[in-house]
This record gives sequence, C-alpha cells and structure tokens, in this order.
Amino acid sequence: MNHIALYRKYRPKTFEEVIGQDHITKTLQNQILNNQVGHAYLFTGTRGTGKTSIAKIFARAVNCQSPVHGSACGQCENCQRLQQENDINIIEIDAASNNKVDDIRQIREKVKFMPVGAKYKVYIVDEVHMLSDSAFNALLKTLEEPPEYVIFILATTEVHKLPQTILSRCVRFDFRLVSVDELVKHLARVFNKEGIKYDDESLKIIASTGEGSVRDTLSIADSIASYAQGDITKEKTLQVLGTTDHNLIVNFFAKLQEKEVGGVLTLIDQIEKEGKNLAVFAKDLSKHSRNLLVCKSCDNAGEILNLTDDVFEMYKTQSEKFEEKDLIRYMQVFGSAEGELRYTLSVRLLLETTCLTAMLGLDVKKN
Repeated sequence: MNHIALYRKYRPKTFEEVIGQDHITKTLQNQILNNQVGHAYLFTGTRGTGKTSIAKIFARAVNCQSPVHGSACGQCENCQRLQQENDINIIEIDAASNNKVDDIRQIREKVKFMPVGAKYKVYIVDEVHMLSDSAFNALLKTLEEPPEYVIFILATTEVHKLPQTILSRCVRFDFRLVSVDELVKHLARVFNKEGIKYDDESLKIIASTGEGSVRDTLSIADSIASYAQGDITKEKTLQVLGTTDHNLIVNFFAKLQEKEVGGVLTLIDQIEKEGKNLAVFAKDLSKHSRNLLVCKSCDNAGEILNLTDDVFEMYKTQSEKFEEKDLIRYMQVFGSAEGELRYTLSVRLLLETTCLTAMLGLDVKKN
C-alpha cells in the first residue's frame, strides 16, 4: 500500500479535530446553529494553520441535513456525498493558476446554477491574493450580490495584497500560529496511532521547528519517522533537521561570553565537519540569544520557552552570565547573518566574521 503523508492522513475532517483555532471553529459552529451563515468569508493566516481544511469542513457542515452542535453529522446522505473530493457542490479554485479575468467570469456564469441535492454551493478560492486587478473587479459584483445558495470562502497568506473593496464584503477570520504545546500533543496522538516510538524532547524539537504550522510540523515528523524507522530519538531528530544540540549551543555561547576566539573558531570547524548547515546554525544562535534573553528578563520564562526542565535550568544558569544589551546585539547580528549566509560564496568565513564581531562587540561598517 502506498504511503500517505501524515499531514494528509491526519487532515481534520470535523471542527472538533481542528487544533489551535477555537476562536474560528466556535464562531462558525454558532453561525450554523443560529442560521446566520454569511455569503462571503475571508480566511487569512500563515501556511499550514488550517484555512483550507476548515473551509471544507464548513462547506460540509452548512449542507448537513442534521448538524450536531454546528458540525456535520457525517451520517446523512449529504455528508456521505460531500466527503467525495469531486462533489460538484464544493468547488475548489487555485487562484495562483486561475488568476485571469476570464477565469472569474466563468465562476460568475456558473453561480447561476443551483446546487444539486444540497442547500449551498460553496466556492473555496485558495491563494486569492494572486488574482489580477481585473479579476478582482470581476469578482467584486458576485461577492456583493451572490445568489442566496452560494457561499464564497477566500483563503490567503497575504491579506495585505487584497483590495479594500474585497475585504469590506467578507467576514474575516485571522488564523493564529499553533502553540508548541498544542503541536506536541498533536504529534503524540499521531505517533501513538502510527505505532511510532518517541521521547518528549524530540516532540518539542519537531514542534518548535514547525513554527506554528500544523502541516509543516507533520511533514517534518514524517521525514524524521522515515529516517528513524519508527523509533524517534533526540539524536536522530537533530541529525535530520541539521539543528544544533542544546549542549553544543550552550558551549558555543560560553566561548562567546569568555571571548575565546580560538574556541569559537574550533567549534565552527567541528560543526562544519559534522555536515551541519551553517545558515541553520546562525538561526540557532539567534534563537538561543532570544531564549537567554527570555530567561534573564521574564518571570514566566519556563512557560514561554516550553523546554524540558534540565535544558531550561541550563539556559537559566547561562543567561545570568550575560548582559541584556549583549544578548540583544547577538539577536540582531546573528539574525541578519542568517539571510546573508544563504547566498554568500564564503559561508564559513562570513559566519566566523559574524561570530567574532558579535563576541568582541565590534562595529563593522558595510560599504
């Protein structure tokens, strides 16, 4: 049997299965319960946070013959039919490849036809910011006065590119990044169902790397599970991601704090020989600077960082050796270098220069 990617296999099919977007799912369920469904919605937020998934769930729920607490029952004739990807009452449009005015004109012609065996015809327009100006103008009239049986759901990661005329005609929902805690719990559920062994620290590393995106987190987890052959450990996780071990990062910052030029250059040599991506290492350095700053300045640092107890204590101890202004400078210097390292021909030289500049507090002027 062909392997199904985890992010596809565990895509939510009901409002209850969605994680991290309770403010949206609850509102949509209440609208269905109170028969207050709108005609145009705008879903905006970072990739992989559930915009398209919730759009499909909502499309099925509004057509359910016997909704349960605002969710589709999954049992009625409509629910059974709408679970098929090719149902004619749920139309998905990729605006990245259908962005011309003629594409929108076709939609305007098709909305005249009633739904077949359902209450609503739902158009889900993904990446709607890719539409041309003329296409937006063509869409405007349909959005303003659609037939009563039509619902538009526009999804985008770049809401600032949409005309105000479009924004003003939609009910807007902003999707949030999913917290590390919620991603860790979700990963644990997925791994348990898949029969994959794991340790708690691996879950936190994977969840942090996903940066709030459920899809990215599960994609990363899929790669690591394949490499680890069903037994995920911290070491295997770090090896796949190319990120740096906590102990090595702490040791590196100790060299920075002690201004050991030779020690810093030696560790960079070790990291390169281990085959780690130096641009990723610069990102790890910037992130560690931020983590130390949080430890030093926030009373609830443990809650913010969400690290294991031993790692948090190690960070907390190290943070006391730095001044806040130095940590802020490290964040700026390493953060700027991360982008430059992706394009420079002399990656190691630039990283060494960056680290020594940060360590010695030098003001290197650029031409």
